[in-house]
Amino acid sequence: MLNDLKKDAESRMAKALDALGNNFNKIRTGRAHPSILDGIHVSYYGAETPLSQLANIGMEDARTLTISPWEKSLVPEIEKAIMKSDLGLNPSTNGGLIRLPMPALTEETRKNYIKQARSEAEHARVSIRSIRRDVLSEVKALLKEKEITEDDEHRAQDEIQKITDKYIAQIDKSLSAKEEDLMEI
Repeated sequence: MLNDLKKDAESRMAKALDALGNNFNKIRTGRAHPSILDGIHVSYYGAETPLSQLANIGMEDARTLTISPWEKSLVPEIEKAIMKSDLGLNPSTNGGLIRLPMPALTEETRKNYIKQARSEAEHARVSIRSIRRDVLSEVKALLKEKEITEDDEHRAQDEIQKITDKYIAQIDKSLSAKEEDLMEI
């Protein structure tokens, strides 16, 4: 019973950490990386379709992404979707190929991106803590129903706290790596 709760808590916390990683990928650094475009959806025959399903995304050099749509008619739609996104990128088209140069980050934009990264990390921490709270309330319910002893409850609380501390430490490590990446010139 308690092992199931711990496994559930661990898997939910791992998902929260994965979500943080995905959110960090959307915060752009000075370097080009195809995952920056993960959140962009393009109108394709009336349906909002992820850009990665409509085009081949590659890197031309360290600061330039190339997008090669599978249908030439999609070029204007893709450009429009990129312009509408909050990434601050300006695509340039050369025939059927779209180039996305990554502008150099100014000190002010770096600081804003760091604030955004810290906010995302705090959301992940809150998520981890709420998972801990949910699991601990289930443990207390088991104690109330006399399915476990008080010693089992204390042991479970300690183990769940250790799991929580482990994931909070991973969030802090990811955040410091992202901050370092953002401050790199």
